Amino acid sequence: MTSDDAEPTVPTPSADPTRILPAESPAAFQTPAAPPTTPPTTPPTTPPSSPDATTPLSALKPPAVDGAAPLPSPGVDAAYRQSNGPTTNQRSVTQRSFGRPQSQEPNFRPVYPGQAWPTQRPTYQPSYTPPPPPDWHNQQARAYTPEPPQKGNRIIAIAAAVALIIGIVAGAGAAATVVAIDNNNPVAEQPGPPVGTGADPKIRSGSVSAVASTLLPSVVQLKVEGADNTNATGSGFVIDNAGHILTNNHVVASAASGGSIQVLGQKGKALTARLVGRSPVYDLAVVQVSGLDAPSVQFGRSDLAVVGQDVVAIGSPLGLAGTVTSGIISAKNRPVTTGDESGETSFISALQTDAAINPGNSGGPLVDMNARVIGVNSAIATVPGTSEQSGNIGLGFAIPIDQARRTAQQLIATGKASYPVIGAQVDMQFEGGARVSRVEPASPALRAGLRVGDVITSINNLAVASAEELIVAIRTHQPGESVRLVYERGGKARSVTVTLGQQTG
Repeated sequence: MTSDDAEPTVPTPSADPTRILPAESPAAFQTPAAPPTTPPTTPPTTPPSSPDATTPLSALKPPAVDGAAPLPSPGVDAAYRQSNGPTTNQRSVTQRSFGRPQSQEPNFRPVYPGQAWPTQRPTYQPSYTPPPPPDWHNQQARAYTPEPPQKGNRIIAIAAAVALIIGIVAGAGAAATVVAIDNNNPVAEQPGPPVGTGADPKIRSGSVSAVASTLLPSVVQLKVEGADNTNATGSGFVIDNAGHILTNNHVVASAASGGSIQVLGQKGKALTARLVGRSPVYDLAVVQVSGLDAPSVQFGRSDLAVVGQDVVAIGSPLGLAGTVTSGIISAKNRPVTTGDESGETSFISALQTDAAINPGNSGGPLVDMNARVIGVNSAIATVPGTSEQSGNIGLGFAIPIDQARRTAQQLIATGKASYPVIGAQVDMQFEGGARVSRVEPASPALRAGLRVGDVITSINNLAVASAEELIVAIRTHQPGESVRLVYERGGKARSVTVTLGQQTG
């Protein structure tokens, strides 16, 4: 162990902590002493039991006094003095390495050899004694007189007594209650504060409750019976003051060739509706109800929706009218393909949401936190490999309201809706782009120079990985608009501008 990490150390004492140096010390340390000026009157005698000058003595074990020779007289310390010529000088008491220091007490007699300083207490004692305090007698009296109990202790004692009495009464009441229960006798209701009469909860602006209170009167439930005895249920919402209701095509498709459509509002009154028009391509339909007492919704803009924003879905899942769920926008521009039993297929560039959507939510509104409709709930994802329709798994899809509003206006005006096309068919099994399998005569694709085998890889700088993505991207535009296509032919990339045509459906 080094001195850096060890505790403070001191030299180990020798076996003889106190040693009387002999008079015959080495010459390097002292000079011969001068002869004494006055011979001693009585020659000192050394008792047989006393140690000689060279025998070490211990300060911890002084010799016995009784029967011993008298100690040397004070001043006879020639062995401890040094001569420096004719004058004998006394050694400094601080230089302990050159002999013994001389005692500072003239009349001091050491108790044992080697003692240089007196150990007894000084003979001086203070003679002044301070007088007792003026109220000494009162202090002594208080020391033997108990103080009266404090007022607080009395209050605590009273409170403890009261608590004890209450505990006894409560125990008796509990026992009486047990007896009453055992005897099947009714127990009288004890009076207490009213329960369930607190203040009504406040509806905060921008909250789910605020959105629900605003939209619920405008959302309806649809019950459809087809001519072939097929039944369907879904949801819809009022879009104007004329009683027009927007919903999905697959909800009312069974009543397109005969059947009935019943609309149930928030008050539960059933009204008969007529089919105004439908668009299988966009999976949208409009029905109308006369005498419907319900406000119309306010449209928002789906192109301004951002991923992560809060949304609310309202509808009638599994026949449960007026159901409200909430979530966020999980993604935008999801290519979704839906179909029904009639074989009609829809291609949707959908808003994806994790708000709970189940069968029966179809046709209901997807709403932002300002109570504005930004989508029409249309489809839910199913787990791959399952044949039966499943419920919500957190993947729901809604038709953007920007597209739904244009289609609804066309359906109300003409009963039909148009959609854009390029006049070419693509291979639905090909991956890595949209490969052209057929070009229609006199079509926009033929005029742009597209051929069979060309692989379209992007539209308006949006990558295309499959035929579904190309169809969905085209149908986000309107007939007459121009789009820029990039395609590959013979391993070389080329680009062309196509003016979109129009079809009805």
